[in-house]
Amino acid sequence: MKVAALQMVSSADIRTNLDTARGLLEQAAQQGAELAVLPEYFCMLGFKDTDKLQFAEQPGQGPLQDFLGRCAHELGLWIVGGTVPLATGAAEAPVKQVFNSTLVYGPTGQCTARYDKMHLFRFDNGRESYDESRVLQPGRQPVTFDLPSRDGSTWRIGLSICYDLRFPELYRALKADLLLVPSAFTFTTGQAHWEILLRARAIENLAYVLASAQGGTHENKRRTWGHSMVVDPWGQILAQQAEGPGVVMAELLKARLEAERLRLPALNHGVL
Repeated sequence: MKVAALQMVSSADIRTNLDTARGLLEQAAQQGAELAVLPEYFCMLGFKDTDKLQFAEQPGQGPLQDFLGRCAHELGLWIVGGTVPLATGAAEAPVKQVFNSTLVYGPTGQCTARYDKMHLFRFDNGRESYDESRVLQPGRQPVTFDLPSRDGSTWRIGLSICYDLRFPELYRALKADLLLVPSAFTFTTGQAHWEILLRARAIENLAYVLASAQGGTHENKRRTWGHSMVVDPWGQILAQQAEGPGVVMAELLKARLEAERLRLPALNHGVL
């Protein structure tokens, strides 16, 4: 199965970001991808945390969700829509917090899975300060979905988002063949930990890992690490891109996955 990790440098302008995302999705489809994964906050990286509240959508309706469904249908792709801000309350209620939600659309254009980010990022080194809990409400439930590939195999795919990467118990609970990590890692934390964490999650779970990232200096002056990549079950990087918008393509082999799990049956050896 061919997959694509889409890297972006999103701005505060939603229309521009959607145009960029559409172009990258078209490239992925033209290169034979069955699954394309957009990065966290693909639709907008604003100037302040609360900017995302004004674009919150009700589950199942809204221009961002319509865009993802339309692209999936028109391009014949499975699309994992990075993250979209979904309202936590009724439509008539003031939006004070949102879920940071990954939405999965099949080639029919229908949404088949939703995952709300469970672990909320907080970091302060005296120069940079982040606290997602100011505007985000955490999700509570791990989520997987099954993707029937064109080659006849079915892949169990586990969903996660960015800071989730630091919590290995989530990935073990997913019991997935392919782990997805749409992200917007900061330059500081990404430079130190991004690659080693992704490779560790692949090795621990004997699973493929696909991480689509924000990568570059944004309109709001924030710098993200990038290095979108695909990692195989032995921890080897199959493809990656350092910075800037792009499509990172790789081919996943179900036979390779099964062979590695047979050769090293560590998933059957847990005692805790």
